[in-house]
Amino acid sequence: MKDKVENLAQILGLDLPHAEQWDFVQSELSQDLQAAPGSGKTTLIGLKLALLAGAWTSQTQGICVLSHTNTAKDEIINRLTAVPDGRRFLQYPHFIGTIQSFANTFLALPAIRALGYEVQAVDDDIYEAAALRLLERRDFSTLRSFLNRRRDGLDSVAQAVFVCEAGKLKVVGPRGSAPADPDTTASGQQYDRLKRQLAKEGLFRYDDMYAIAEWYLTRNPAIAVAVSQRFPFVLLDEMQDTSDVQQHLLDLVFSSGAVVQRVGDVNQGIFTDGTPASPRASAFPAPSSAELPVSQRFGTKIADMASALTIRRRQRISGAGPDTQVGLLLFDNHSVREVVPTFERMAHALVPREVLVRNPPRVLGARLTKGTSATYPQSLACYLPDHAPSSRVPVQRELISTVRAAGARWAAGGNDHEAVAELWEGVRTTMRPSLTISLPPLSRLERSMTTAGGQLRLVLRDLLMDSCDADKTTWNSTTARLLELLPDLAQVPLREPAALAESLKFVPRPESTVVDVAVNPNDQHLLPQVPSIAGSIQSAKGETHAATLLLECLDRRGVKHDIQEALKLLVGGDVQRAQITVQRAAQLIFVGATRPTHLLVLATHRQHAAPYTQELVTRGWSIYETSDQFREA
Repeated sequence: MKDKVENLAQILGLDLPHAEQWDFVQSELSQDLQAAPGSGKTTLIGLKLALLAGAWTSQTQGICVLSHTNTAKDEIINRLTAVPDGRRFLQYPHFIGTIQSFANTFLALPAIRALGYEVQAVDDDIYEAAALRLLERRDFSTLRSFLNRRRDGLDSVAQAVFVCEAGKLKVVGPRGSAPADPDTTASGQQYDRLKRQLAKEGLFRYDDMYAIAEWYLTRNPAIAVAVSQRFPFVLLDEMQDTSDVQQHLLDLVFSSGAVVQRVGDVNQGIFTDGTPASPRASAFPAPSSAELPVSQRFGTKIADMASALTIRRRQRISGAGPDTQVGLLLFDNHSVREVVPTFERMAHALVPREVLVRNPPRVLGARLTKGTSATYPQSLACYLPDHAPSSRVPVQRELISTVRAAGARWAAGGNDHEAVAELWEGVRTTMRPSLTISLPPLSRLERSMTTAGGQLRLVLRDLLMDSCDADKTTWNSTTARLLELLPDLAQVPLREPAALAESLKFVPRPESTVVDVAVNPNDQHLLPQVPSIAGSIQSAKGETHAATLLLECLDRRGVKHDIQEALKLLVGGDVQRAQITVQRAAQLIFVGATRPTHLLVLATHRQHAAPYTQELVTRGWSIYETSDQFREA
């Protein structure tokens, strides 16, 4: 058995030096595993599944593997396809997918079909547009008049969801209640009727499906028993992001005897509703959970820092990765806009170029836009005024221009996954005026080549690779494939496909005036810097970077600066006694600081850092200035 485990681990590129890894791989009982950032938990999950695949014999019972995003699911599938027998888990009777797709497939969609409704779309954007259109009808005039007097009136309609209470489906707004009582007021009755009318038309929000799934279970308790029998072994990844609603549904489904193993890092749970002070009754991880505290991503400096910022569950993290350089970049009010260029020079000088090209430097902030406070700086926008977080790829009227812009960014950054995601957002925006429906985001699409989502990914990669020199024939052939996929991607037929002709037409590339200059690749200091990619800390969760810059921002209340508060905790503050807003800020810093392999830099105002620099220097940190040039000798 040991030899088989070690052989499979070698195929997956995983070392198994720790007893915690062996215990998890061999465990056949329900358990939780609290895994530190960079500990290789996804690869470990792949190893466990590969071992199970080799021994699984049932033709009617399977393993259920759930995560929160298609990206995480795809990582698990990639690990499985790399080992013998792994592909067996990609087909019946097994299921690998998101919690959303599981709830839809086995519970919500059967419930909707049982009501006699035909699903047209499960999508928040599509639902919002349809709800606001329906609100304009004459038979909802009382509701419309009532909502026009409320500041959040339209949001309460656009974001209305079903919740299951006492075995019944109830309609509530974004704050958890209906804007008016449906039992005693005309506006409340119309509010309830509008939501149910959209359901009859087959239009739902993503969260509706969890409520419908729970409602279906309360009316048909035997379904939970049947699902548990179908899936006697359940593995849940990224458990820290499970919401109360999702966890409650999973408890209802798998409480009938299935073995449930949950894996995640509660200290990265930045998307859950609960706070560190108010855990859920079935919160992850259970008190008796196993721990995997060793990170292969970074060294001791980041590990020590991260350990001090473990908010939800105290954990001593060990750094077994590269000896990551850690430092403070100091600025004042006059040099805020020099912070990012200084970091890019630093990364160019301190990190091997091939590492940067593979994983471009990232610039992260807890807030993207400015608030109403007069305090400066507040957000990423203060450091990068021209940053456009919603669309890094320029969107143009002709799709081919959008494709070429995305291809140029891909060539400069070298990150094909991000380029594909950006290109798809550009495609969605470019084609929106010509369509009567909204196309789903890439994260909502399946990856299997037997699905429209998987075929779309191939089309997008073809568009990227051909973006520089595609001729008219190649372009027309590729876009024809795209056009064939659109009905499946949108989940409804295209009403006016001819209207897309203008967006899809071929436009010759203008003559280039750029002159190439030959540079010796060995002269790294003469090569252009690899440009950084900016975004929110939240968006970088789960990523690995060569170099990461964390920008000091105001907290949610616009009162405290996050990095300043984190520095207080790092040099001796009591994280458990800190205010909730400080804990939340520190938790985001924890997520951002555990991304890099080679260089971590925290940018903070000079005055904020002054009380802590001497202590940090004794711990091996470096102190940088925006005036530093970082020129190589």
